[in-house]
Formats: sequence, structure tokens, C-alpha cells
Amino acid sequence: MDPWPPTAHPGSTAHPDATAHPGSTAHPGPTAHPDAADPAFDPPTQNLARVHAPDPFDLNPRRAPVAGYRVPDVPESAWSVDTRRSTLLSRGALLCVLLVQAVLTLRLGGSVFQDEALYIASGHYELANLLHGTPLPVDFADYFSGHPKLYPVLAALVDDRLGLSGVRFLSLLFLLTTTALLYASTRRLFNARSALGAAALFAVVQPTLTLGRLATYDGAALFLLALGLWLVVRTGRLRVPAVLLAAPPIALACGVKYAAALYVPTLVLLAVLTAYRQRGARTLLRGVVLGLGVLALLGVGYALSGPLGGITSTTTDRAHGGDPASRLLDHSAQWGGLLVLTAAGGSIAYVLRARMVEMPWVRGSTPGRWRRALLGVLLTGTAFLAPAYQIHLQTEVSLFKHVGFGLLFAAPMAGLGMSRLIGPHFRNPQLGIMLFVLTLVLGMVQAQNAFSWPDARGPATYLRTIVDRKGLYLAEESEVPAYLLRDRTGWNQWVNTTFFPYTAKDGKRYEGADPAGFAAAVRDARFDAIMLRGGVTPEVDAAVEKALRGNPHYRLTGRFPTTTSSGDSVYRIWVKQ
Repeated sequence: MDPWPPTAHPGSTAHPDATAHPGSTAHPGPTAHPDAADPAFDPPTQNLARVHAPDPFDLNPRRAPVAGYRVPDVPESAWSVDTRRSTLLSRGALLCVLLVQAVLTLRLGGSVFQDEALYIASGHYELANLLHGTPLPVDFADYFSGHPKLYPVLAALVDDRLGLSGVRFLSLLFLLTTTALLYASTRRLFNARSALGAAALFAVVQPTLTLGRLATYDGAALFLLALGLWLVVRTGRLRVPAVLLAAPPIALACGVKYAAALYVPTLVLLAVLTAYRQRGARTLLRGVVLGLGVLALLGVGYALSGPLGGITSTTTDRAHGGDPASRLLDHSAQWGGLLVLTAAGGSIAYVLRARMVEMPWVRGSTPGRWRRALLGVLLTGTAFLAPAYQIHLQTEVSLFKHVGFGLLFAAPMAGLGMSRLIGPHFRNPQLGIMLFVLTLVLGMVQAQNAFSWPDARGPATYLRTIVDRKGLYLAEESEVPAYLLRDRTGWNQWVNTTFFPYTAKDGKRYEGADPAGFAAAVRDARFDAIMLRGGVTPEVDAAVEKALRGNPHYRLTGRFPTTTSSGDSVYRIWVKQ
């Protein structure tokens, strides 16, 4: 029988805990016990990995490394060592997530939305002004919530070639790229598993699905913010000036949609918290450099663009509404509450423990507890900015879109929370699956309800036989027929029921949205056609309908039923006789 422990073979090293058997002789060559090695001895490089490979049955994995050997460095942000195989698997899973997002987005359909019609139609006028010097029908910059020569012009170019479907597909591309950038940013901050969780949850929430199907500048602005986020995180280990790469997309996002400026402070603070290689004042310097770079670009852009009245009228000094805070909070919680709750759990778990200890023998450096706490508070807290601002304004207008901007920043912590919920070595995969499925079902239902408005294509087809370049027409959402019938009418021929200054035949002057002014215009037969549905401006609608009763100048010529998630309604069209 062979003696135990066995005699070491040439080129091998005896087990560190082994004791030579009486009467046995170790083979000349490598030292039997590491502690007895010559201090000048330098083991071959090719043997380091084999010598230091951890024993999965080792009951004391935290013991000090053997003298003369060094544990390889581990990326600061990783909980485990990412291999080529794990990278390929995670990217394949990301493609599956993007496919799910695309399918859920494309299933949404319907006629042109009021905002879509407004931005695309204005883009055609702005494009004609840029190319041919054609005067603008109105100053769109005076009331737009984004620069009219940025996204609207791009949308008009696509609309000329591919129509409304093409512009909506452009929004889908923006949101798919946003999800991919979110994955890359989260992977850089934490690891691939958290990145997949962040992308999976963000891809199926209601704002993501809705903005991916709407031909508005929200999708473009969200993509630019995601690009700025990725560049801030990606340059965290580089020299301070490298962070200026994130300034152009951030500044451009603010130009595309003014409300995007609400998230600039988050990105500036994130530049400070991700400055892993800097300490002390140099850490703060990174945020200062980014902030000054963004301000400089915005200043240059504003100087070149001229007056932008829409900044105050739609963003900084927007008119207050009358929507209660309880309803705004309730809707915000419905559209993003589950993701934010998961992000809060992830933030707490990250503060308590930086790693999941799947590989306890790996001792890479991680951010300190205070930095981890600030990172969680910053990213998760950003999700509350849009609801808080709209509660201040007491208006629910566009809240279903603005919530998505904050979810982009909370998603990395939500991905981390989902990863911790599953546990080390995928101990509880059913919990992660349940969370994703619940988020997906809620997102599908909510997006279907949000992407539902009256179909104006039937009334527009009928109006095409009536309108011309000379008449004046009244419609509640005038932007829709103005876009659909732009080949037969001009922008200023359409009047909506929210604003119409009018001087009646008796000399009385009416301002703004005074219902009496609309009624006087109907009595004076000022409009050549009137299209009402009801529900947008009830007081004005009631005044107009009352003025139409028994009015010899108008005749009801068309009724077009339509159905939305809110119920049934009917488009009614009166034509001047």
C-alpha cells in the first residue's frame, strides 16, 4: 500500500498541511511546505493560477495568502469575476429583454395623438422655414416645451419618408437604446446580474412602453439622458476632463425637452460619487467640471437660438392646475411604484453589504458605506422629482410621460435589489421571476390604457371633402385635423377650444378661453365647420352647443362614434350653410 501522504511528484507541490511520512523522502525540487521556501525563490508565473486556485471545500477561505503570492485584482464594481462566457450570456439575455420590450411596444396602436400631431406638423413648418425661408405660421418656440428646431424637424424628415409609423418607430429605437445604455451603466456600477435586472424592469414599465410608441420628443430626451448617464459612469476611472464627454448629450437633452434639466443635478452628483480614482477635492472637481460644461453649452445654445418663451410658459413658470396631490401620488405609484420600491430595497441592501459574497476569497475594493448610501439615495430619490414638481404645479398633464425619466435613474438600484432578492448562486430565482412578471403585467395593462384616445381619422376623412384654404374651422384638439389635413389647410385656419380672442359683431371683445366668446363667434357664423367630441373643455363645449341650437347658419352633417379606455364618445360635425 502506498504511504500517506504520497510522495510529491516532480513539478508538483505537496499540500501545505501535509507532514512527511516517517521513512519517506520528498522529491528534490519544489519545497514541500511554502513556509520553508527560500525568500529569494520566485515561482513560475504559469503556476500561480493553479497554486492559488481556491479549494471549494476549504473551510477557512479567508486565511492569509501564501507568502510570495498575490491575489489578482478584482474590478471595484464587481461582486464576482466576469468571464467571457458570462458576458456573452448576459448580452444574450439583454437581447431577449429588448425583444420583449419591442413586442410589447409595437402592440400599442391607434390614430395620431394630439402631441404627436403638434410636433410633427410644426416640424414641417420649421423645416420649410430652414430650407426655403417660408414664414412660420406662429412662433412655436413661444409655447413649446422643447426647442422646435430639434426633435420636430427630425420627426418631419422621417414623416416625409415613412409617415407616422416611421416616426413612432424612431421613438422605439430611442427607448431600446435607452434600455441598452441603462444595462451598460448598471453593469459598470455593479455587475451583469444587476444590469439585467435593471434593464428587465425598466423595459416593461408603463412609461417605457408608452414613450417607445409616441412620436414625441420625450423618447429622444430620455435617450440623451441615458447616454449622458452612461458616459458619466464610464469615465469614472479616467482623468477629470474625460467627464466632459457627457456634457454634449446632457445639454442636448435639455434643449430637446426643457424638463430634462430637472435631472442635470443628479448627473452632476453622480459624477462625484463615481470618481473612484479621485479623493478629496478632486472628487468634487469632477462634478464641477461637468456642471460648468453643461452650463456653457446651454448658454451657447440659448444665445444662438434666440428667445425661447416656452421655457417659462411650459417649464419654469408653468400655470398651476387644480389636480389634487393624492391623485398625482396614486397615479405615480401605479406607473412606477413597484420599481421604486425595489430600488429602495436594493439601496438598503447595498449599504448593509457591498457584495453578495458568492466568492468570499475575492477581496476587491468597494466604495465605502457612506458613498454607497449616497449613491442609493441619489438614484432612488431622483424618481420622486417629476411627481414632486407636478404636485407643486397641481397638474397631471404629461405626468405619465415624466415619471419615466425618474425611473431611468432608479432602475440601477432596482436591478441591484432584484439581484439581492434572488440571492447568491440564484438561491431564490422564483422571487425574481415573480417580480418581473408582476411588473410586466402591470406595464402591459397600464400602457394599453394610457395609449388610448379618440380616433379622429374618420372625421378627418369626412372633413377633407369640406375644408379648403379659405375657411376657419373649430375643433377641440385642432392639432390633429391640422396635421392630417395639412395638404388642404394651413395651421392658422384651425382654432381649438382653449384659446380664441374674438371681437363680436356688436363690438364686444372676448379674451382667451371665455366660453361667451366662442358662443358669440358661433352666433356670428364665424366658423365654416365645427367639430366637437366633448370632454376636453366642457364649459366651452356647452356654450358652443347652446349657440348651435336653432342656429340657421349651421347644420349637423356627421356623427362618428369612437371608443377609448375611458368610455365611448361621438365626434359631431356641423357645417356652415
